[in-house]
Amino acid sequence: MTRLADGAGRGHQRHFGEDGRRHPLAGLSAWIITDGKIGMDVQCIGVADALGLDYEMKHVTPQGLSRTLAPWAPVARKEGFARPGSAFAPPFPDVAIATGRLSIPYIRALGRHARLATYRIVLQDPKTSARTADLIWVPEHDRRRGVNVVTTLTAPHSFSQARLASLRSDVPPAIAALPSPRIAVILGGPSGAYRYTEAAIARLAAALAGLAAEAGSFLVTPSRRTPREVLAAVEQATRSSPRILWDMTGENPYPQFLAHADWLVVPADSVNMTGEACATGRPVLVFEPDGGSAKFRRFHEALRRYGATRPLAGTVGRLEPWDYQPLDSADVIARAIEERWSRRRHMLG
Repeated sequence: MTRLADGAGRGHQRHFGEDGRRHPLAGLSAWIITDGKIGMDVQCIGVADALGLDYEMKHVTPQGLSRTLAPWAPVARKEGFARPGSAFAPPFPDVAIATGRLSIPYIRALGRHARLATYRIVLQDPKTSARTADLIWVPEHDRRRGVNVVTTLTAPHSFSQARLASLRSDVPPAIAALPSPRIAVILGGPSGAYRYTEAAIARLAAALAGLAAEAGSFLVTPSRRTPREVLAAVEQATRSSPRILWDMTGENPYPQFLAHADWLVVPADSVNMTGEACATGRPVLVFEPDGGSAKFRRFHEALRRYGATRPLAGTVGRLEPWDYQPLDSADVIARAIEERWSRRRHMLG
């Protein structure tokens, strides 16, 4: 998969975006290295799009000990890294973006072979040396810090302010027909930290039933992780209200739901979904299943302090909106990369 930023050419040229800001990396070649999980791809693509890179996806599937020992093990010799005909054959890209433990051996190998020719970026803590990449991004709730570490409140994604504005400029008829306020309900699912017990599902259903008294309509979308019983409970709780409930067939209306919702309900178990909702500038209510962890608590506490989110209570009374500055982490990370890349290029002559 390859994308070229609109109007961008190849080579180290100056490029000015719609915001009037110089985008010095626009049109440069890039590899995005992940294990293919959607959440990981989304973060990398968000940064690549914010930089205007011409990128190619590199999904890695190490096997055996190489997989078990990642991120510390090297790339298996049989993969032929940097050899002609391999997935990682030259020419090497100007920029590489990686995330996930399985990608780290590949970004390290790229550093050895391409040296300073490729600017290397790792999203999320690689759990390895700071020398793994030229720049490392971690969310603020992560403990890692360093001279080459950049932090933001939320994770990067592809819902830039420009994209949301474009989506809002053309309301789909099915959404336009729904009365306001429209409440988007974004559903998650069990994870390593959170459990959707019967009690948790009942709390979610009760909260949505309470919202139904105030909502004009609902926009409901499940994810691949959403258990059948969670979707059934939500379907029952919102049945009396006008709504669109995606049945996971056809195109996912999630982008339209984000853009056109007046309020959003998101699951605490998804950092990505929560961050994308906070890019809208609209009130975000967070539902917390059973469980959690210290890292998730730090994440959600930081967003509440910022003013973007509030907990979804068991019973919801009058909907009272609040304002906050939308969080566009991909843009913040892109600016940090541009500054450091330009500084290094100047130093190298």
